[in-house]
Amino acid sequence: QVQLVESGGGSVQAGGSLRLSCAASGYTASSYCMGWFRQAPGKEREGVATICFDGGRTWYADYADSVKGRFTISQDNAKKTLYLEMNNLKPEDTAMYYCAAGCPYRRGIYYCRSPHEYNYWGQGTQVTVSS
Repeated sequence: QVQLVESGGGSVQAGGSLRLSCAASGYTASSYCMGWFRQAPGKEREGVATICFDGGRTWYADYADSVKGRFTISQDNAKKTLYLEMNNLKPEDTAMYYCAAGCPYRRGIYYCRSPHEYNYWGQGTQVTVSS
């Protein structure tokens, strides 16, 4: 059974930083894509960052335009943990953040931007940025 557990959310002032973590268990795919998504009240869930790993040494990352240059997605395959480093946070970044797994590597990073491509989701961690 696949489980994803996010942590690291919190409340910060604009310009601050947070690092989100997503610990994965029960997920055995050697090549995969995983993603971070967020959902603010009254809004649809949107992709923030996607990472695809080929099972060897190559990985690819993609970001929503709204977070490029501020957020960095990374993964530690040995620890089975996905990270999202968030810098220069803005009030509009306030949302519940979710990690997701299950988009096959062969789908490609373009398709794995979409939340509909994922089978497994964490419970979410709240990020609140005040001005």
